[in-house]
Amino acid sequence: MKEMTINEFLYHLGSKEPVPGGGGAAAISSAMGIALGQMVANLTVGKKKYEEYEDEVREYLHILERLKQESLEFVEKDAKAFLPVTKAYQLPKNTPEEIHYRNQFMEEALLGATMVPMEIMEFLLKVIIILERLSKIGTRLAISDIGVAVQCCRSSLLSSSMNVFINTKLMKNKEKSQELEEKARFLMQQGTKKCDEIFEYVFDQITN
Repeated sequence: MKEMTINEFLYHLGSKEPVPGGGGAAAISSAMGIALGQMVANLTVGKKKYEEYEDEVREYLHILERLKQESLEFVEKDAKAFLPVTKAYQLPKNTPEEIHYRNQFMEEALLGATMVPMEIMEFLLKVIIILERLSKIGTRLAISDIGVAVQCCRSSLLSSSMNVFINTKLMKNKEKSQELEEKARFLMQQGTKKCDEIFEYVFDQITN
């Protein structure tokens, strides 16, 4: 799926097909944020004004490339994790045995579909920390792109939380669903707080 052109991805995203969906869109948003961070780093290396940070920025370039590839892999992982949920809805429920099997299968499918967006949320916190550092040591000529990058990551973070809560709401195991929801809320709080701080810093830099 990550080999699709932009037009192909958007076509499938807008179709009746179960995947890609919100999870895939969230992963793409995170990849765009990471790519913008790479752009700022690339515009920084080799500049005498920032030579004291040269080694650090070059290291971030390598890390961000790896993270970008990971974010694209989440598109595939999310699609694979959601397909069992669609399969569960198609299972027969005419006898008590079929209903029991369907419920058990659905519970496992919902848990699997929850874990990938949760992974994305945890993943994004690592990305956001790097973007925060680049907002301080990256070229001032492209600092606005760090602002855009963190907004992409913020969007991905909140979008991923939607895919957590839509699944946990349907889970029968309320103890497990509550545990997952509490974790998602914590990640939302930490991530959005950090993104807002970075965005405000960038906004202050370009307006004052």
